[in-house]
Amino acid sequence: MQLIFATHNQHKVGEISPLLPVSIKLVALKDAGITEDIPETADTLAANAMQKAMFVYEKLKSDCFADDTGLEIDALGGRPGVYSARYAGEGKSAAKNIEKVLIEMRDKRSRAATFKTVIAAIIGGKPYLFEGAVKGFIAQQKTAGENGFGYDAIFIPDGQMVSFAQMSLEEKNSLSHRAKAVAKFIEFLNSR
Repeated sequence: MQLIFATHNQHKVGEISPLLPVSIKLVALKDAGITEDIPETADTLAANAMQKAMFVYEKLKSDCFADDTGLEIDALGGRPGVYSARYAGEGKSAAKNIEKVLIEMRDKRSRAATFKTVIAAIIGGKPYLFEGAVKGFIAQQKTAGENGFGYDAIFIPDGQMVSFAQMSLEEKNSLSHRAKAVAKFIEFLNSR
């Protein structure tokens, strides 16, 4: 089975690829001939993911999926949430996003947060949604790890002593929000 992954983010492709069974060939957007930015104008993770998947499906009429991920921080009323990628501005700068969160969290006693991923898939022309979440907390400062991307350097999952950025890909994929959503997606594909 061939699946087009509606993302230009190579970090996401690298994270999801090892989670998929060998029977699924993952095709990145650039390999499918789509180079333009896909709109993300919805106000929920699910709607954004579906918007991206539908964009690709309407162009290629092929089975595809997209994801949208958000970091929801309790003390910030759920922000950055659906605006996680552009929290510090349209430039999608992970460093600036982290800096903004750490400044906003400076005086907060509660540091609880949830990382969520929603996968929207169009399979056989029908839409499906799969969600994964992991609870944790926001570190006091950016951690030293070099792995991961986005907010990984400040998110420490519950029960762990290190951030996602300090984990190997295998460690992160054993408990991450994205891995949980992908697992539900794969279970669905295997049940067809």
